[in-house]
Amino acid sequence: MESRYAHLDALENQSIYILREAYRKFKRLAMLWSIGKDSCVMLWLLRKAFFGHVPIPCVHVDTSYKIPEMISFRDRLTKEWGIQLIVGQNRAVLERGETFPNGRITRVECCSLLKKDALQSIIEERNYQAVIVGIRRDEEGTRAKERYFSPRDKNFEWNFKDQPPELWDQFKTDFDPGTHLRIHPLLNWTEINVWEYIHRESIPIVSLYFSRAGMRYRSLGCAPCTKPIHSDARSVPEIIDELRHTKVAERSTRAQDQEAEDAFERLRSSGYM
Repeated sequence: MESRYAHLDALENQSIYILREAYRKFKRLAMLWSIGKDSCVMLWLLRKAFFGHVPIPCVHVDTSYKIPEMISFRDRLTKEWGIQLIVGQNRAVLERGETFPNGRITRVECCSLLKKDALQSIIEERNYQAVIVGIRRDEEGTRAKERYFSPRDKNFEWNFKDQPPELWDQFKTDFDPGTHLRIHPLLNWTEINVWEYIHRESIPIVSLYFSRAGMRYRSLGCAPCTKPIHSDARSVPEIIDELRHTKVAERSTRAQDQEAEDAFERLRSSGYM
């Protein structure tokens, strides 16, 4: 009899294969750790792929506006799992106060400066050839155009119209010198798959995802631009059941996505996650 977790086994096996391929191919490799559920699943898979060890640095882009529980969770797990944590910030912008919460720029401009530019600075400083990122195709329309091994040019810009074909798990990993790669092991997972896997594996996640006083976070980001949803889901099974009956988009509470119709696509084309 086929296991009720067979679909999770298939997703896990593919993701581990991609992680091992990335590690084999790229000597200067890092993983982007946002502290959210997807990147925590990816971190768990990385540990599974390398027998409980995290063999590459984990990069956290800290805008200084993250919800405090996220930072506490990050620091605790870093210590418990022996993670080589690299924290990046756009300190120049923060010191000038040139941010959305200060009323100086738009949300999209703030994301570009505090997230995209900070990440690119880390990549350049540490000469990372490739960065592993926990995005999923079902999460947002622009991400549906991605590949598992997704090339960027020397300026980290992404041309979604010029991506290599990936058929029958045949991945292109050889690119011209100067090409930067974003690697997406969770690309084919769904939001429910992620929560099913968290439940099966008992993966630790930040408590903000669970209901308190009738509210919980479905997607995590910076505090000024991320709002909780009304929910009574206090456990992972309750979250899964809630998701099976909702028609609300996952990132509907992320205000920067709603600022302009093409805001997210423009951000991602220029090097955002």
